[in-house]
Amino acid sequence: MMNVKTFQCNPLQENCFVVSDDESKEAVVIDCGAFYDAERRALAAYIKSNGLRLCHVLCTHAHFDHVFGLNTLCAEFGVAPRLHAADVAIYDAFSQQMRMFMGSDYGLQLPPLGELLVDGELIGFGQHRLRVMHTPGHSPGSVVFYDEAEKVLFSGDTLFRMGVGRTDLQGGSWQQLMQSLHDVLAPLPPDVKVYPGHGPATTIGEEVRMNPYFR
Repeated sequence: MMNVKTFQCNPLQENCFVVSDDESKEAVVIDCGAFYDAERRALAAYIKSNGLRLCHVLCTHAHFDHVFGLNTLCAEFGVAPRLHAADVAIYDAFSQQMRMFMGSDYGLQLPPLGELLVDGELIGFGQHRLRVMHTPGHSPGSVVFYDEAEKVLFSGDTLFRMGVGRTDLQGGSWQQLMQSLHDVLAPLPPDVKVYPGHGPATTIGEEVRMNPYFR
């Protein structure tokens, strides 16, 4: 059985997910946006108290609010973060992002990246497999993670409940985002549950029916 624990983090209320397998206790963290010390402690405490073995640290994209906590998490558990190659330049510009949007980089530094994500790759933990699906638009290297068996999708900032991510940041493209929605996400089964990077969960069916960006 898959367990999904959501931590709402940082001033932008970003969703960080710990996704774990009941039997093996293997787990992945998706979008570690933990900024405050209390958020970082709570995330590490949850992993340890539940006896989880962290196998992967995954990023749907490299915007600052989704990677705040990588230094603490990766140092604590010895796992390097992974993201798509097209977002490496944004990841490397973390300090500039911080100064632009928060006025300071607060002395934060990100850990070295691990193996880069590839479109179509399957990431395993326990009995589960997350498929990497490249969905550029919000950023050049935005991806979503899809578990076909569980019918669960982690959409980052590509898709929100009744909304989509902005495209006016570095490398953003409205045309690419629309293509990602229509060509990659819309064909998924309507009962797929979507966990977005901000805001409440939804389903593919609800978004295709009601989200104006799918029309």
